[in-house]
Amino acid sequence: MSQAMAAELQQEAASTRKILERIPADKLTWKPHPKSMTLGQLGLHIAQIPAAIVGLAQLDDFDASQTNFTPAQPASHQEIIDALDKSLPTAGDYLMNMSDETARKIWRMTANGKEMLAIPRIAVLRSILLNHWYHHRGQLSVYLRMLDVPIPIIYGRSADENPFG
Repeated sequence: MSQAMAAELQQEAASTRKILERIPADKLTWKPHPKSMTLGQLGLHIAQIPAAIVGLAQLDDFDASQTNFTPAQPASHQEIIDALDKSLPTAGDYLMNMSDETARKIWRMTANGKEMLAIPRIAVLRSILLNHWYHHRGQLSVYLRMLDVPIPIIYGRSADENPFG
């Protein structure tokens, strides 16, 4: 169960790295809308998601009211790549070594003492680690398109790259 997720994380890491590498270093503070994250914040968030969510998943109970969900602004493009390089092994190791019993154990999220979510740990990892990661990666591709940065192949072809011809 979790080994399959570790393999998926590894496979998706290559596409994630390709798109993070396309972030222009001189546009880290750019954002498409006042309510949006900056390009740098989004890139760093994507890079940090694997380890951050694994850290949360290791808890039995997570109090969301005690967390600041505003992503940090990276000082450089290299900070984003370094964060990914640190994050992936942490997440991969956890997934590879998690027992089925631990994966099935209920994980709870509360806010100010009120239970917001109670689901098996493996569901946290599927939805908040992997699906959340893919969501933001797609969001990043839109940011890059708006900046006229060529989009790498993620699945199949992109409008800028075609492996088939």
